[in-house]
Amino acid sequence: MAVIKSIIVWLTGILFILLFFPVTFIVWLIVLPFDRDRKVVHRILVWQSLILSHCMPVWKLKIEGRSKAVPGTTYVIISNHQSILDILFLNCLMYRYKWISKIENKRIPFLGWYLMMADYLTVDRGNKESKEKMMEEAYKCLQRNISLMMFPEGTRSFDREIGFFKRGAFELAISTKKPILPVLIDGTGEILPKHGLVFRGYHRVTIQVLDPVMPGSFGTDDCDELALEFSKMMKRELYELRKNKDNLL
Repeated sequence: MAVIKSIIVWLTGILFILLFFPVTFIVWLIVLPFDRDRKVVHRILVWQSLILSHCMPVWKLKIEGRSKAVPGTTYVIISNHQSILDILFLNCLMYRYKWISKIENKRIPFLGWYLMMADYLTVDRGNKESKEKMMEEAYKCLQRNISLMMFPEGTRSFDREIGFFKRGAFELAISTKKPILPVLIDGTGEILPKHGLVFRGYHRVTIQVLDPVMPGSFGTDDCDELALEFSKMMKRELYELRKNKDNLL
């Protein structure tokens, strides 16, 4: 039954993309000369994520604390990473930002084209020069008051727990003096775990936006120490989120 349900969900998602991609492409061509920051395309992708995430009968999305992000403020937004579905759901926050994605995603049909049209940043995690170029582009985005969204773990978790945070996001926040906006997502790993293709049952997905934090709040300007402090803090918050969720069941 799970396999049949998964086939239906995948076909629905593919049909959705096939219907909406031409519209996105046409709009991209029209606004290309004057939409320097690709805000229009990003907004279209956000609305597509909203529609798709709310029309699937295999999950229910709950968002908490969205208003903690002050409009007009530029953030380095970080989130834990459980599933490929995280990108879809995090777009439902409806914030303005540019994703930082691994370069492998550019090779995936449609997803790679969306990355290109929205001018999101990509990085080859095994290439030092690619990392340096990405950091330069990310720095320029923050200086132009464009927020960034990234997964500091760099990859999806196998066990739904928060892993080691890499230093990149925190180095950017320190160098630009921009606040860090931590976001927790939970439930996606139960629906579609890493390397999985079969959707598992019906689950509630929770996104919880935590309070913005200035890099200096932890009393250090060392990006590795800051990464460790944020990792510990978000692990505690994830534990509390799950405990509260269990109490409601």
